[in-house]
Amino acid sequence: MKKTRSVVLIGMPGAGKSTLGVLLAKELALDFVDTDMLIQLREDRTLQEIINGSDYLNLRRIEGEVIAAAHLPNHVIATGGSVVYSEEGMANLRSFGPIVFLNCSAEELRRRIHNYENRGIAKAPGQSFAELFAERQALYRQYADITVDCDGRDLQQVLECVLEELEGDRDPGAR
Repeated sequence: MKKTRSVVLIGMPGAGKSTLGVLLAKELALDFVDTDMLIQLREDRTLQEIINGSDYLNLRRIEGEVIAAAHLPNHVIATGGSVVYSEEGMANLRSFGPIVFLNCSAEELRRRIHNYENRGIAKAPGQSFAELFAERQALYRQYADITVDCDGRDLQQVLECVLEELEGDRDPGAR
């Protein structure tokens, strides 16, 4: 992988973007940023507080603004699960490097996420996890340059898969 590029991690809440992102940044000698933290720093509130103070669409709007304005070369970028709702934000992220979709099944995510209702997830009121999962899967696949299946793999195995895919991504003929 070229050193001047970033790596963008997308996927559902609980897919491991932040946890994997820190390890990936160490492996690639890149900076690490979690875009949820950028949102919280700008707003001086947690994601759940933003939703409670207005609604999920406002959180998505804020996220889109933050991501569209972000300048993040040489980073591993762990995004919020709803980042894919902002075309402008995703275009900006893509300008920094490949987008890696950490794909987990709904069953695996349910096993990992125990605080769905108060985690700061930008979802419509009353929207079930299954509905949100189905809605986002198409968007993640649309934006992904690389998809890594995470089910049945531990963190180290997922890290190795991502590194292998990124190495292959260096060759323009590999896809």
